[in-house]
Amino acid sequence: MCGAALLAVGIWVSVDGPSFMKIFGPMSSTAMQFVNVGYFLIAAGAVLFALGFLGCYGAQTESKCALMTFFFILLLIFIAEIAAAVVALVYTTLAENFLTVVVVPNIKKEYGSQKDFTQVWNSTMEGLKCCGFTNYTDFEGSPYVMSSGTFPPYCCYNSVNHSFVEPCNSVSAHNMSVQGCFKQLLYDIRTNAVTVGGVAAGIGGLELAAMIVSMYLYCNLE
Repeated sequence: MCGAALLAVGIWVSVDGPSFMKIFGPMSSTAMQFVNVGYFLIAAGAVLFALGFLGCYGAQTESKCALMTFFFILLLIFIAEIAAAVVALVYTTLAENFLTVVVVPNIKKEYGSQKDFTQVWNSTMEGLKCCGFTNYTDFEGSPYVMSSGTFPPYCCYNSVNHSFVEPCNSVSAHNMSVQGCFKQLLYDIRTNAVTVGGVAAGIGGLELAAMIVSMYLYCNLE
């Protein structure tokens, strides 16, 4: 059921991404900068659906092969999740450097020319009160700056009086020193660490329970 739900959401995001961002806010638009959320959800939904079907099939037909396959796939996913969590916690700087190499060139190439990409970044910067991935320099050479001669207004946001400094040129953006969205996102995640940790623990618990049940059925089949 979860797999089918993810498939449905993935198709929705692929067909109508703007409405998805309006409902789920800046965090959803932030995610869309790093991966194509629609395709990611479709892939994740398909894997979950197939995995769930495999587990149900193995339990219903008492197939040792299906149950063992289910167990090993779930074990691999569980190990990958733990590894990803460790890397994210221990190698945050390495992750930032890697994402900078991937994300910043896309900003310079597509911001201001690719409508959906520009809208994603505008939603993120507006929601998180940030500018670019690292700072305003990410937009240097972008179609937006080349055509307008200014930086996005979010890069000149005055958090004291909640206003925008105009025009948002390089001098204004430098003086305002608006924080990059990656650091702001990390701050938000750390602020909500209890919620994030609770969700992760819940998912891990479900996976462990599924592995235990599948192994129990496997060991008790004739």
